[in-house]
Amino acid sequence: MSGTTIARTRLVTAAAALALVAGSVGFGIAKFGTSPAADPAASPIPQKKILYWYDPMIPAERHDGPGLSSMGMKLIPRYADEGGGGSAEPGVAIDPASIQRLGARIVAAQRGSLSNAASATGSIDFNERNIAIVQARSGGFVQRVYARAPGDVVSAGAPLADILVPEWAGAQEEYLAVRRTGDAALARAARQRLSLLGMPAGSIASAERSGRPQGVTTIRTPVGGVIKTLGVRQGMTVAQGQTLAEVNGLGTVWLNAAVPEAIAGKLRIGTFVTATLAAFPGESFRGRIAAILPQADAASRTLTIRVELPNRGGRLRPGMFASVALDQGSRDALLVPSEAVIRTGRRTLVMLAGPGGRFRPAEVRIGAEGGGKTEVVAGLSEGEKVVASGQFLIDSEASLAGLDARPIGGAAPPTAKPAPKPAAPIYETVGSIEAIDRSGVTLSHQPVPAIGWPAMTMTFRVAEPALVRGYRKGDRVRFGFDQPADGPTLRRMTREAGR
Repeated sequence: MSGTTIARTRLVTAAAALALVAGSVGFGIAKFGTSPAADPAASPIPQKKILYWYDPMIPAERHDGPGLSSMGMKLIPRYADEGGGGSAEPGVAIDPASIQRLGARIVAAQRGSLSNAASATGSIDFNERNIAIVQARSGGFVQRVYARAPGDVVSAGAPLADILVPEWAGAQEEYLAVRRTGDAALARAARQRLSLLGMPAGSIASAERSGRPQGVTTIRTPVGGVIKTLGVRQGMTVAQGQTLAEVNGLGTVWLNAAVPEAIAGKLRIGTFVTATLAAFPGESFRGRIAAILPQADAASRTLTIRVELPNRGGRLRPGMFASVALDQGSRDALLVPSEAVIRTGRRTLVMLAGPGGRFRPAEVRIGAEGGGKTEVVAGLSEGEKVVASGQFLIDSEASLAGLDARPIGGAAPPTAKPAPKPAAPIYETVGSIEAIDRSGVTLSHQPVPAIGWPAMTMTFRVAEPALVRGYRKGDRVRFGFDQPADGPTLRRMTREAGR
């Protein structure tokens, strides 16, 4: 074989080997490209749909993609399956880690004793029912005044002034002369005349004993207390009926306390109160409410109560400051922590904590508050759980998800197990409440085409008393009912918007 033939044979062999290698590589590449791991149809990767991006601190602000909010905070995605649309239980879902970061504290609404105790501040004042007015019974001249001044504390019978009454002198001379005649009838008439002239019985008796006229009389205080006004001076002339002094007794004093008008409805005449004063540390004074003054203070929104306190030894002095404790007793009530209550200005809410980490706002009607607890009058049942801290951020999440607050009439029944759903269909219509009680409600409603009912007025049984709690005659409502064997039964009811 020639060299040329051998070279051609080697060239063909090399080309065949190269083609074989290329074919093997191509087959491997094709095999890799069609492997099951790379086939999206064979192993799909689930992808959540992102609705928008947002900052939890600014729930109303939405963005089309990731980045920073107007406050410079990192945006997080809002997925389509969040917010309660894909669950039978309404509410916004928040994972446990986020709840822990928020510092949310969840507590159950429980029945307990709510104290009606309240506190107020007040001051000691004179008892103005214990005022004595000292007047001149007859005209005369002031011969002597005793060392008295306004503000002095005097005992009963203390002398104020000596007054000369010229008119008494002639009348006494006549009485003494008639008395010496032995005519009893004339003597009685003359003595009566002295009394009518204003002469005290003591002065008449003194004249009878001495046999001489007594033209000077001493004006004395009828009661003990403090001299509030003194209008008699040495040498002055006084007229009959002129006020000489005003004396206020100190046996009892008034404690006037300002209480908030919010608790005015709980106040009762005769209720005991306890007062403490800085002047007597460790000591308390107990009295009863004697009066609730009829006018409120518009500036401080308070009412004044008047408590009458005994003042043994005159220790309680008008003008002293006092702290007052009003104990109205206690009563049973459904209670939640006060910090769990969200006041929006238009309504009052709590954030319900449901199963599976779901949360939903609920409208409530609240009552009294005390000891860090608030009474829930309507909208919540015993045992339902509410968020006591961190609820404002959860409420923002709920608002962002478009959740409506549960109305007051939609509170869950007070039982550990959920109420079974009625087997029969629920029919809805709109009407007005004509009459209402715990067992039934009479509604004047619009037609119900689904069952061929025309517009009419009829009475529906109430499945749960909580459904009608908070409603009254005249309310316009949207309600749902079914028709079990014992008659049409109300299953849900809410007020119509704008009513």
